[in-house]
Amino acid sequence: MPGLLLLVDLDGVVYRGSDPVPGVAAVLASRAAKGDDVVYVTNNSMHYRADYVTRLTELGAPVSADRIVSAPRATALYLREREPAVRRVLSVGAGGLDRELRDVGLEVVNAGFAAERMAKEGLDGVGAAGRPDAVVAGVDPQLTYLRIAAAADCVRAGATFIATNRDPVYPTERWIRPGAGSVIAAIEVASGVTPVTIGKPEPLLMEEAALAVGRRAGEAIVIGDGIQTDLAAARRVGARCVLMLTGVTTREAAAALPPDARPTAIAADAAELERVLGTLR
Repeated sequence: MPGLLLLVDLDGVVYRGSDPVPGVAAVLASRAAKGDDVVYVTNNSMHYRADYVTRLTELGAPVSADRIVSAPRATALYLREREPAVRRVLSVGAGGLDRELRDVGLEVVNAGFAAERMAKEGLDGVGAAGRPDAVVAGVDPQLTYLRIAAAADCVRAGATFIATNRDPVYPTERWIRPGAGSVIAAIEVASGVTPVTIGKPEPLLMEEAALAVGRRAGEAIVIGDGIQTDLAAARRVGARCVLMLTGVTTREAAAALPPDARPTAIAADAAELERVLGTLR
């Protein structure tokens, strides 16, 4: 009989900013040693898988590159598996997104390059990007007016529009900054086209994460700290959810949920998470 499939959020569960959540990495290592499949899922669209592998290894969590399914990674897998006609992509985002897209064999043109061509050569976005088959957008810390224009031009010309996720903001250690959803909203308004969204709470990220270990998302136990992201995503794929109180959700917020929207269990810390997982089969 296979072990549990644990789809684990990162920020707010395994760590908070630069600080580890005490004991969680050890709990996950113990579960993996018992035969559970541990896959990490995150909406963060800026980083490459190798960055997470290094950090999680340092924390003592069980990890390999194929067990990191970020929104950019899931987006790349989605395009490879479900949009085989897509070969050339205009990317509005950071370097991690570009690398994930290239890893699955896609030709990637970053929106910054297209914007430079528009400014210098008097091209529209379609010509500057070489008529891409798809536009993929996430968090872009270097976002400019012409990057938005390039993406919108391509989408209006028929390029498939994909959003890594639609989180309106993301927290840094010092600030709250615009998230991928803010970038995508600008392109959506300018193009008049609503994108396919990969990240939580949409089901596609969870589906790709489960497929990474040959399983179905409905089998999973989602371990996350967000009601609107992790819990909502679990419900959409028919999975169970352990809602952690180590990140953005308070016990009061969890208690205020209607009975039919509550998680399978709530854990305030690593010790409680370990106890809860020990009761689930």
